[in-house]
Amino acid sequence: MLEALLNDVGPTASSVAMAIVPLVIMFLLAQVFMLKLPGRAVKDILLGTALAACGLFLFLLGVGIGFLPFGRAIGEAVGATQQPWLLIGAGLFLGFVTTWGEPAVRILADQVEEASNGSIPALLVLNAICVGVAVWAGLGMLRIGYGIPLLYLLVPGYGLAILMLWISDKDFVAIAIDAGGVATGPLANTFLLALALGASAAVEGQNPVVDGLGFVALVALAPIISVMALGLLMGRKRRTEE
Repeated sequence: MLEALLNDVGPTASSVAMAIVPLVIMFLLAQVFMLKLPGRAVKDILLGTALAACGLFLFLLGVGIGFLPFGRAIGEAVGATQQPWLLIGAGLFLGFVTTWGEPAVRILADQVEEASNGSIPALLVLNAICVGVAVWAGLGMLRIGYGIPLLYLLVPGYGLAILMLWISDKDFVAIAIDAGGVATGPLANTFLLALALGASAAVEGQNPVVDGLGFVALVALAPIISVMALGLLMGRKRRTEE
């Protein structure tokens, strides 16, 4: 455990530095030539950036040591049972709880409630995104179990999403597009992708490169459809009340 920790410290710190240092340099240049913020504000921004960098470092270190192996181990264990219904159940459950814990999803839900003055509750948006990801994660695991080509899910899925763009409330279209981005945050991209790779490696006759990868594309599509469906339901309810 300690050896794995030490081996991952250097590469993780380097990745965080590559992500944070250019932003700090850009901010300092903007401060010198354009912003001219007071010293206290600059100090607070740099302190917040340092705290964010430390948090990102610890998160990525934890992901590399425990989160990725954990997800892959679960995928391999479920895939080794050769029971497709277990794959679907794992996708449904883990898709929901992973998205429920995604910080960016909660931030989006809170911002939607704030921007709509409470007319679109944050909990409703959060549940819609989680349910959507759960359903499509289940379909993704079903694809691995039965060897269904990825395009057989993506093409109808995006076709449905495009159709819903024309009939959904424009407010929910904007929310749905953002939801597709936040749902593919660090939790989904690490845990669910590792889950799919582990399951495809364990299922006989499946290739992890062909069958495991592409899972995040389904996760990104899921909230777009589910949030626009929520908009249609809320619009129908509003018209019925009127």
